[in-house]
Amino acid sequence: MPRPILDETHIDPTIRSKIAGHQQAIVQEVMKAIGDNAVVVVGMGMNPFPKKACKTLDQINQPYRYLEFGNYFNTWRQRNALKMWTGWPSFPMVFVQGTLIGGASDLRALIDSGEFKKMLALPSSADMRL
Repeated sequence: MPRPILDETHIDPTIRSKIAGHQQAIVQEVMKAIGDNAVVVVGMGMNPFPKKACKTLDQINQPYRYLEFGNYFNTWRQRNALKMWTGWPSFPMVFVQGTLIGGASDLRALIDSGEFKKMLALPSSADMRL
């Protein structure tokens, strides 16, 4: 079942540009990183779970790009834009070959099952643009 997203026809035309442009700098930064790197971890300071995801990737010698946006005391509006964009409610947000795979425990499960290596063997979103 696809996640529900408010259809644009149910958004008044006078506010559509506000919605479309809301905190887009952070979303564009993450999108660029996803396009340029096979593995991206998006996190925030003071949260142990992004560090756990990075440590897991370090243990298997997997290169990745880490983006950190603020902490519990600041930058929540920008991070909220990422949550709205992805539909994922927490950090970290781990992307593999352009696909959001979840957080630290989801990453660990993919590695343990062997699916992580299979995902890395797929063409990346950057490869698909060529």
